[in-house]
Amino acid sequence: MFSGIVEEAATVVKMEKEKENLHITLRCSFTNELKIDQSISHNGVCLTVVKIKDDTYTVTAIKETLDKSNLGLLEVGSKVNLERSMRIDSLLDGHLVQGHIDQTAVCTDVREAEGSWYYTFEYEPAQDDYITVEKGSVSVNGVSLTVINSKDNSFEVAIIPYTWEITNFHEFKKGTVVNLEFDIVGKYIARIVRQQLGK
Repeated sequence: MFSGIVEEAATVVKMEKEKENLHITLRCSFTNELKIDQSISHNGVCLTVVKIKDDTYTVTAIKETLDKSNLGLLEVGSKVNLERSMRIDSLLDGHLVQGHIDQTAVCTDVREAEGSWYYTFEYEPAQDDYITVEKGSVSVNGVSLTVINSKDNSFEVAIIPYTWEITNFHEFKKGTVVNLEFDIVGKYIARIVRQQLGK
């Protein structure tokens, strides 16, 4: 379980395909604090550390993960948002994020507003449970954000300078593919309502 508060954007240093799996090696500032079998959110995807060497570590993404997320689009040099799992005794600064990507979205607009940035994302409505609501929560590439301008298949978020700098949001442009995890509470409520309506 994660909170959507990104610790840093790591750099991809190696990618190795093995059958339908992809081994991704990254460099980050806290590699020396990691251990094998540890869960880390990568652009919002929960992956397990399988190897540690010097200042780099490796995780493996399977076909299902590659199909549902943007990890298959990474290249050497790409920046990836990282967050280690929440501690049960820690403050919840963002919102409950499972690290299970629902689908991807495409950035359709980026505009600067005197020190902050507004990003618009569009997505294919995969199922009725995947929705956003005004002032609700959504995870974009693992970042916990507040939804504004919520529509049927798009929404907007506002990014402050700190988030812009510490995450890979500063690399986003029109056409950038991002990972979405919709709010878990909203998904449960949407499913319950849909079942009660007999849909």
